[in-house]
Amino acid sequence: MSNHEESLDPNDWTLPRQLAHQMIDDAITHISEVRKRPVWQEMPDTVRAFFKSSVPSDPTSLETVYAELRENLFPYSMGNIHPRFWGWYMGSSNFTGALADFLAAVDGSNLGGGNTAPAMIDIQVVDWFKELMGFPEDASGTLTSGGSMANMVALNVARNALAGVDVRAEGIMSMPQPLRFYASNQVHSCHQKALETMGHGAKSLTEISCDDHFRMDISALEKAIAQDRANGIKPACVIGTAGTTNTGAMDDLRAIADICKRENMWFHVDGCIGAFLRLAPEYQHLVDGIHLADSVAMDPHKWLHTPFEAGCVLVRDAQRHFNTFEMHGDYLQMQKRGLIAGKFLADFGFELSRGFKALKIWMSLKENGVEKMGRLIAQNIQQAQYLEQQVASDPRLELVAPVDLNIICFRYANGITDETQLKELNTEIMLRLQETGMAVPSDTTLAQKHCLRVAINNHRTQRQDLDLFLEEVLRLGAKIEAETGI
Repeated sequence: MSNHEESLDPNDWTLPRQLAHQMIDDAITHISEVRKRPVWQEMPDTVRAFFKSSVPSDPTSLETVYAELRENLFPYSMGNIHPRFWGWYMGSSNFTGALADFLAAVDGSNLGGGNTAPAMIDIQVVDWFKELMGFPEDASGTLTSGGSMANMVALNVARNALAGVDVRAEGIMSMPQPLRFYASNQVHSCHQKALETMGHGAKSLTEISCDDHFRMDISALEKAIAQDRANGIKPACVIGTAGTTNTGAMDDLRAIADICKRENMWFHVDGCIGAFLRLAPEYQHLVDGIHLADSVAMDPHKWLHTPFEAGCVLVRDAQRHFNTFEMHGDYLQMQKRGLIAGKFLADFGFELSRGFKALKIWMSLKENGVEKMGRLIAQNIQQAQYLEQQVASDPRLELVAPVDLNIICFRYANGITDETQLKELNTEIMLRLQETGMAVPSDTTLAQKHCLRVAINNHRTQRQDLDLFLEEVLRLGAKIEAETGI
């Protein structure tokens, strides 16, 4: 048996220090020269083969490991930091946040809880979000991996509050009535997934029809609630969407708040897209009423451009939030002094092991201030309005949905009326745009119309990018028409 003891730290820090400096230099080049690269490109077979190699048993120098990453990782990323990435709704990160992630990893703290400065930063970030959303100081909240988990935390608190029994002790089978949750038919799929995971099943979510702007029909909501009550089902929660994923539509949050108050229901807002509109004075009115919610989910890694991953949920009733998740084993006994004293952050969500994600939000907000973040939000909305005008002015293009926020749904039509042909044509346009690396839009289907979808959630986007994009859509559309004889 050897008496030699090992560590993962090097015996000499000289080379790691030099390599770390090189990594920072390379990172700055990677971001500063982002426009010189394709948004996305397909991986060659050699790269795929590299990532199928067996687990390493022997050491490799850090220089070699990093050289392999430079060759096989960075050229083949998703591309969402690129100014012409508009697929889905990602956010485009920021360098200060990336540095913060490095510092958080160096610090190494587990944010499950504890009497530490990292825990204070986590609590402060949640307090900032409460202030920004107009929530009271004594409200609760927690950072999460993203919007899906933020919404799931909120729905668990709502369920436990309205169940009529101690669900944690007795389970959902003990509830005297089945519960019903309501949302528009444009609601994000994470809500159904959450309710299925919670044991309520997909049928517990009633999707309410929408108006011609894809906003929840308030009259239809009231009728659904009344019908469920008459049938012995307990209306529990309305999920108002502040920015739908398909089009950016904004539900009437004040009207929903009034209904929930009258019906003694929980009012939850999925604000993962639009909650931070409160930072942009000229667009705050779009989320009027969000401050009345019982809970709000939001995504800093979208319109605050925090590096992935970063979500947050706020809950007005701190005690209900705590009661839903608090649990301690014998190995985690709270103390009034020492390292384990103070607020235990894991008592407000599912995760006991929690990364220090608050630091990248904290540093970026400290550096830029919320007023600049608000200006960047307004800038994206105005860019969407510009693109809408360009599309509307060209007879070859067709708007498929109203542009109420920063998402534009349109298609190349050029007089074609056959929906199958239009779907094939626009899908091919999208794929060629992605494969050439010129731009990344996504696609969706609205009212049986398949279309391109451009979500401008990117602080690097400029109007010249949108002009280049439309020129290429028109060029590809004509080219594919000629190739296929449509």
